[in-house]
Amino acid sequence: MAGPAGRMMAGGGPDQRSMDFKGSGKRLVAQFRPERITIYALLACVVVSVALSVVGPKILGHATDLVFAGIVGRDMPSGATKEQVLDSMRERGDGDVADMLRGTDFHPGEGIDFGAVGHVLLLALGTFLVAGLLMAVATRLVNRAVNRTMFRLREDVQTKLSRLPLSYFDKRQRGEVLSRATNDIDNIGQTLQQSMGQLINSLLTIIGVLVMMFYVSWILALVALVTVPLSFVVATRVGKRSQPHFVQQWRSTGQLNAHIEEMYTGHTLVKVFGRQEESAKQFAEQNEALYEAGFKAQFNSGIMQPLMMFVSNLNYVLVAVVGGLRVASGSLSIGDVQAFIQYSRQFSMPLTQVASMANLVQSGVASAERIFELLDAEEQQADPIPGVRPEDLRGRVELEHVSFRYDPDKPLIEDLSLKVEPGHTVAIVGPTGAGKTTLVNLLMRFYDVSGGRITLDGVDIAKMSRDELRAGIGMVLQDTWLFGGTIAENIAYGASREVSRGEIEEAARAAHADRFVRTLPDGYDTVIDDEGTGVSAGEKQLITIARAFLSDPVILVLDEATSSVDTRTEVLIQKAMAKLAHGRTSFVIAHRLSTIRDADTILVMENGSIVEQGAHAELLAADGAYARLYKAQFAQAVAEVE
Repeated sequence: MAGPAGRMMAGGGPDQRSMDFKGSGKRLVAQFRPERITIYALLACVVVSVALSVVGPKILGHATDLVFAGIVGRDMPSGATKEQVLDSMRERGDGDVADMLRGTDFHPGEGIDFGAVGHVLLLALGTFLVAGLLMAVATRLVNRAVNRTMFRLREDVQTKLSRLPLSYFDKRQRGEVLSRATNDIDNIGQTLQQSMGQLINSLLTIIGVLVMMFYVSWILALVALVTVPLSFVVATRVGKRSQPHFVQQWRSTGQLNAHIEEMYTGHTLVKVFGRQEESAKQFAEQNEALYEAGFKAQFNSGIMQPLMMFVSNLNYVLVAVVGGLRVASGSLSIGDVQAFIQYSRQFSMPLTQVASMANLVQSGVASAERIFELLDAEEQQADPIPGVRPEDLRGRVELEHVSFRYDPDKPLIEDLSLKVEPGHTVAIVGPTGAGKTTLVNLLMRFYDVSGGRITLDGVDIAKMSRDELRAGIGMVLQDTWLFGGTIAENIAYGASREVSRGEIEEAARAAHADRFVRTLPDGYDTVIDDEGTGVSAGEKQLITIARAFLSDPVILVLDEATSSVDTRTEVLIQKAMAKLAHGRTSFVIAHRLSTIRDADTILVMENGSIVEQGAHAELLAADGAYARLYKAQFAQAVAEVE
């Protein structure tokens, strides 16, 4: 469970720094470089689609002018010219009407030319139809580009996770890391799906409409642009208020996921120690924090659209009033004003859309920053290329003046030297925190030494590839690890090649797991989950030991491997281990000293140093640290019997 340190870990560190919106946004856009051809095709489709959509209102305005000209012209005396009719109106005192009709291309005595109107309407229909089809193609291209980019980003995250050192995961909660690899990538994908194509379309529409507005009437265009600074101020102010809340929202999501993952995997312990109420209280606090952050982020960004709609309506009123005055003066036709009103709507709508998409973009960039933070994390030292490997892998291990520290300011192991001959069994004992497991972590290169070196058959393990090194080492930990699948699949996981059912069963028999496996309903085909539901802790340990048998390693590492089995099974395992260890180098970490009496060498560690080493009888006779440990355990055993 996460104590205060765990909670600080989930919410502290690099997550606390301010949001680098510009830098993360640029980096997210750069992820689309491999999709350049798709993006170019997308831009071409959107440009043509927007151009056709922008021309559409002008075409419809021409149809309106034809209808209006026909209505006006049919009541005029035929045979007269337009100028004669307008002069006649002025003579009658209808100068205002004459000025208004001056911009209308009517023919006295002729009604509506339905043929011409039909052709114009068909042209408008074709224009909008092609524009719609191209936008559908653009949408498909957006989906293709986004999905392929997210596919690569997931691959990058997966590859990065495999290159991160163990120390990265030691300092972070699993749920928080999983939240980045799942929730944040999904959020980026959804954000790009919903906003990318629309954003490009809106920006190009603004440019295209602006050009057409100035083409129709530069005066009305300037009137329409009066509200743009107001729109910019609204979008900027609301965006700045929203962004910190989106960062906090995704940070709170990671913390909540970490807590849920911990409580679910440790639900038995939570119940055993009666911590349900405390767990529920912590969940409620983090859930409340997520609610607050999410509500503030959505509320602040949600008021963007109503404010932008208000600005849009203000623009509409200004254009309608000034446009009406221009028609009355004869400077513009009714069709042009109709087209311009449509353009003003087309102009304000993408502005509103861009502003309302700000919350989506901010949320996506907040998630992108968390992903880039993971991708930028310091990696473990790269394997040498080509890696060196021993000519004859026999299992001779030597530590030469090895030093190591987890914290640069706190030494743990200093100037440790040790030689282990092939086939020897080395037992490592000592109090908790003495550095026993750390020694094994260094041998496996889960951590690299701070000083000195470790050699395997004369080759520095730092010059070997990690895969090559670990392929020759079999490891059984105190904490068992199983995955969802059959028992046979779990055992076969230890093999680097395809193995037969017979080999799996032989390994299980060697580990004394065969007996209990055959008592299960489906035997080796029994399906278990990653928690090992249906089998006991000792039986799970036997499965992992069988896995180690199947890997046929040169070096065997047992970290409290028999701590979860009963005494009778432990004796059987010790015999099986003796058989497995024959001809192999074995490192055994044990607290129960009765399990390592037959070891060739026993190392007693205290504070990262070897204070004693030798055989069981020798160390007892020396009456030193080992003897004290042994007597303490013996006295405890006697007390338990009494």
